[in-house]
Parts: sequence; structure tokens; C-alpha cells
Amino acid sequence: AAEAPVTARVYKPEFPLKYGCNPHQKPASIYSRLGSDLPFEVKNGVPGYINLLDAANAWQLVLELKQATGLAAAASFKHVSPAGAAVAVPLNDVECKAYEVTEETRAALTPSSLAYLRARNADPMCSFGDFCALSDEVDEATAKYLKKEVSDGI
Repeated sequence: AAEAPVTARVYKPEFPLKYGCNPHQKPASIYSRLGSDLPFEVKNGVPGYINLLDAANAWQLVLELKQATGLAAAASFKHVSPAGAAVAVPLNDVECKAYEVTEETRAALTPSSLAYLRARNADPMCSFGDFCALSDEVDEATAKYLKKEVSDGI
């Protein structure tokens, strides 16, 4: 009988993480397969292990929401759980008041900013320091809302 072929994966270290699962733990690192790039880019700061899990889970959720509905989607994740998820549907008058959206800013809302506002406001206290994901590119209207919030990553 012929021997089964041996497959070996070789990994290269990419960068150290801020810490392990919790701040008191020794820092972890992220690795990629040799010859492959990571599927994301860190633009600023040093993420932690939980941040990367939040980013991956939030991205998967908005990707599937967009595919299922055809609408822009957004999600807010904190500690590997969704704090909010939404698709871009217009805000009614009560929601505008609750989300502090004026008539002037309401007219400028884009599909991405609508989805983000809905997702972030599902539980704004829980979303503090979250990782958020958007199915579509971050446009200027969405960026204006993002800059007002405390998020560990987008």
C-alpha cells in the first residue's frame, strides 16, 4: 500500500497582538501561511486577540446580510458577540428622534450610514469600544457618524 502524502503548513509571524484574551495575559501573535497575505490590513493601533475575533465575526455577518438582502449592512461586535446588526432601511420620525438625527442630516444619510446608525444604536452602551463592520465602503456620511463614537476598529 502506498503511503499517504504528507502536507505541511508553514506559518510566518505577522505582528504581535496587544495582549492575549485579556489584558493580564501574555501577548499573542497573528500568523499567516507562508506565501499568503493576511486578509486584512491594520491601519492604526495594535489590535488584541478578541478584536480580531470581533472583526472577523462582524465582517462575516455583514457579508451574509448583504448577500441575503441586497441592502447595505452594518454590525457592532463586542467580546465576540453582536451588540447590534442592521440593514439600510429608512428611519421613521421616532427613530430619528431617538438617534438624534435632524431633518438636515436625515436627508444626507446614505445606505451605509443608515445601516451603521441602526446597528450602533441597537445597544449603544454595549457598543462602546466595539469593532464595527460595514458591507459597503465607508463613505463621508458614515465616517461622520463613526468619528463621534468610541470603536476599537472598523
